[in-house]
Amino acid sequence: MDRKEKIIELIPQGYRSVKALAQHFGVSLMTIYRDVRELEKEGRIVRKHGELLLREEAGEVIEETVPSCAYCTKPIEKRLEFTYRMKRGKFVRACCAHCGLLLYKNLKEEDIESCMTWDFINCRPLSCFSAWYVIGSSAMPCCSPSAIAFASKEDAERFAKGFGGVVVDFEGAVDSIIHLMKRGSVVKINL
Repeated sequence: MDRKEKIIELIPQGYRSVKALAQHFGVSLMTIYRDVRELEKEGRIVRKHGELLLREEAGEVIEETVPSCAYCTKPIEKRLEFTYRMKRGKFVRACCAHCGLLLYKNLKEEDIESCMTWDFINCRPLSCFSAWYVIGSSAMPCCSPSAIAFASKEDAERFAKGFGGVVVDFEGAVDSIIHLMKRGSVVKINL
């Protein structure tokens, strides 16, 4: 077995740095760097923040196409994106808060490191867990029934005053979206 194949076997066993691999094989750092660069070009590994990951572990870190929603498969628009960062550097992305909230029940809570989305008004990043959500408003930036994230409860309440919907925290938003999806929501069709 050549050294590159052995590297592929060693990465999941905890040899996740060039230095650790060089020590294991008893070769120079430069030799391992050459192997790592070749494995990267072949698309078999990814270097992320100095750590070596197998492509499968890296998730969509090296995605060549427009990322799509892990729930509904729509292309993801950056300003509505809802992203879970999982342990081991994997990301699970959703096109909007609606799909992101639905995904939450499918993920193992202990595997989630963090979750990030964007404030609907000022497009600043915020933690999904501390956000306030307007659920079921007449505004539909993406999927239906709508779920829209806000950094402050006051902004969410002002939005709901104009566009309807209920204002809830993260747990309330997850429960509300799941309930609405089970019950179904009215779909208007104009002919």
